[in-house]
Amino acid sequence: MDRYLTVEGALRGAAPHLLLDSLRTSLAHLYAATCADLLLVDYGFTTLRPVEPVQAPAGMPQAPVDAGPAGRVFRTQQPYLFRDVGPTATVYLPVTVRGDRFGVLVVVLPADRIAPETTASLARVAETLGHALRVADRHTDLYRRTRRTHALSVEGEMQWDTLPGRACAGPAFDLHAHWEPAYTSGGHLLDWSATERDLLLVVADGAGPGTPAALASTLALTAIRNARRAGLDLVTQASLTDQALYGQYRGTHPLAALLLRLDLTTGEAEVVDAGSPALWRVRPRVTERVELDRQLPLGMFEDTVYVPQRLRLLPGDRLVFVAHGAGEPTAGGGHEAPDGPVARALTGDGRLKGADVPRAVVRALRGTPRGTPDATLVLCLDWHGHEAGARGEDRHEEPAPAP
Repeated sequence: MDRYLTVEGALRGAAPHLLLDSLRTSLAHLYAATCADLLLVDYGFTTLRPVEPVQAPAGMPQAPVDAGPAGRVFRTQQPYLFRDVGPTATVYLPVTVRGDRFGVLVVVLPADRIAPETTASLARVAETLGHALRVADRHTDLYRRTRRTHALSVEGEMQWDTLPGRACAGPAFDLHAHWEPAYTSGGHLLDWSATERDLLLVVADGAGPGTPAALASTLALTAIRNARRAGLDLVTQASLTDQALYGQYRGTHPLAALLLRLDLTTGEAEVVDAGSPALWRVRPRVTERVELDRQLPLGMFEDTVYVPQRLRLLPGDRLVFVAHGAGEPTAGGGHEAPDGPVARALTGDGRLKGADVPRAVVRALRGTPRGTPDATLVLCLDWHGHEAGARGEDRHEEPAPAP
């Protein structure tokens, strides 16, 4: 515990661009580590890229996320100890914060310093590094530069600056997202906010390619956050966002969106469907598309009135949002509609982990004859239930009544 606190204090006191230097000093002193390197996942979620300068004497090449020991740790989120041929051992550790996977920490230690508790102790260090990276990212470009396999477009930069991340985990839920294109922008809109009582979520189809779409999505996201942070309900959030978009664009940049509020004490969900992305629900023996009453997209007409709808989630339910900007799926021209590949991806052999679902759906869409749409956003929400949340927080409260 003392070693962990020492590392935490060193990271807190380090300059944002010198986190890794500070960590290396601490690991050498406390664990006799001979080197430590950090691999960060790129924006496209395909490659783990080393933060420069690399300390490993033989270098630290980038690694694919789906192969090798670093990729294995990134996928499984489990530490991995590799005993080298010789006097050293290499520990690979996931760097993850509240479900959002940043990369992998690679630490080389003397083999005789490896004890049963060493890997667990280093895993806590890697988690602490993740929290420090999240803060440091506001003050240096070092880590964002590392994550690029090639240049981002201006609209891609806008998108990454506005979206909250790829994942969020709480005691009662996990959510994971993936979108393409990653280095340009399809105007994707995604946001969430969690409290002890509820989870608020918004997913929207892209408003089209290029900077105009990114600007429209940024305006919509800012309007939604402004209304949400003012404590306004879901319908008012939709209405004020609708007014902001219409006031700016007069109907030329409507946004098809779905806003959801999940009561974490009951599993009751309130939904506002504004011409929304497709919504799927996966249960142990049933995978089905949830048909909601679609209302007008945000910003299409002036003063649109929105009406909420209700869903009831059961513990173990999985909701999957698929936003592809292609409107209602059709099977014309001999091409398969998107619903078929999505359903197969969600009901394939075995139940995928929530973190793997979004990329699996995107791959399934890409594999159709018509190919994946120009812009695709997939979000997977796993609902564990109030009892799981209560156990995670060590609380035993009675469920609140449904609103």
